[in-house]
Amino acid sequence: MVFSRVYLATVALAAVIVAAPSVQADTLTTALSETYNNNPTLNAMRAQLRATDENVPQALSGYRPVLTANAFIGPSYTRGRSGPNIPTSSRTTWPRGVGLTIEQPIFRGFRTQNSVKQAESSVLAGREILRSTEQDVLLDAVAGYTNVLQQQAIVGLREQNIEFLREQQRAAADRLKVGEGTRTDLAQTDAALSQGQTAYDVAVADLNSARATYLQIIGVAPKNLTLPVVNTRLLPKSAEAAVSAGQSRHPAIRAASYNVDTAAFNVKVIEGQLLPTVSLQGDLSRQDDPSVTGSWGTSATFTANLSVPIYEGGVVYSQTRQAKETLGQFRIQLDSARDQVRAAAVSAYGQLQAAIASITSAQSQVKASQLALEGVIEEQKVGQRTTLDVLNQQQSLLQARETLVLAQRAQVVAAYSLLATAGALSAENLGLKVQRYEPKQHYQAVRDKWIGLRTPDGR
Repeated sequence: MVFSRVYLATVALAAVIVAAPSVQADTLTTALSETYNNNPTLNAMRAQLRATDENVPQALSGYRPVLTANAFIGPSYTRGRSGPNIPTSSRTTWPRGVGLTIEQPIFRGFRTQNSVKQAESSVLAGREILRSTEQDVLLDAVAGYTNVLQQQAIVGLREQNIEFLREQQRAAADRLKVGEGTRTDLAQTDAALSQGQTAYDVAVADLNSARATYLQIIGVAPKNLTLPVVNTRLLPKSAEAAVSAGQSRHPAIRAASYNVDTAAFNVKVIEGQLLPTVSLQGDLSRQDDPSVTGSWGTSATFTANLSVPIYEGGVVYSQTRQAKETLGQFRIQLDSARDQVRAAAVSAYGQLQAAIASITSAQSQVKASQLALEGVIEEQKVGQRTTLDVLNQQQSLLQARETLVLAQRAQVVAAYSLLATAGALSAENLGLKVQRYEPKQHYQAVRDKWIGLRTPDGR
């Protein structure tokens, strides 16, 4: 089975990565834990989901009474007369009053029920979007971690290349002094050394860039990174198994499915505006006028209200048609998500197989190039090979080693990409030692709240 060779293929990277002390080493698991805790993209998505949770209590408010208090006070001026022979009189009074109104919805055309279901579906979709973001962020962390390792290895290889070229330069200079070499040989070594130094400088710049990306994604600077080992037990054993797992549990598909439900309930909510509404209303008020002795009054009313929409200008009909088109759009997006996950699973599995095969090929190439270089050096000593032959063979060996490093990084990234396409790249599945974020805790804390301005965390 191809996956039985994943561990052996990965171990080879240790031979070309610059060795780092094991004390306080940052393993890939540690880096993923730091990412889970610190990544701003992931934390922002968690905050967005908490905001989405509030849609549910807002929808539930449709079941609850609305209580309103009012009060008034102000001067009232009157001037006039009550008959033709009666003098004109004027008067200023100061009426005042307080009132209390309570309205309890009874029936709103099923809008409340469907609004609650719509809000709950949007919360479920938000949780899956959070899972998808978690997978993307963790995969970015894997890429960032292995990229630093790769660039460290390349810097080490190119530094070794410079040392080799310097030795060749010294040897060419010594041969020229004793009349065994030529100025052409020395010029060739000088040119190769300059080219090697340039390549080394580029590698250092790439390493600094990789470290900056590592800090951006993981939240801490890289220290002593260690070689990651892929847990093959987590990987699907075939492309078909990866596709099957992805179709059943990939968060993008599940989120798209919940979006379809949300859109379907939205159609029902809008259609509910065309149905009658029933409510109960109670009013209690008291009025008096301190400027008029004995002037006061108290009233209480209780009414049942029925409202039947007849024609609202056509806006609700248009909104309903619009919502149905949106529902169709989300259904198409669900099919598209399934196709994308299927293609990604097949691609990731193929990339992993290709990376493992490339590692095997590159290892053979490194071994052969090393033997060839040793042979060319020995042949140069007896005059059968030129300095240029040695330099060319050294570059072939360097290229083979760098190809091996690239293939080994590709193998690790492809393995975790395969996990992601199967919907299995999560803190729980990877066994990260972190305080896991539980979306249900915030949801349960706010779902049935009737009052309160503070968030569950005290803000």
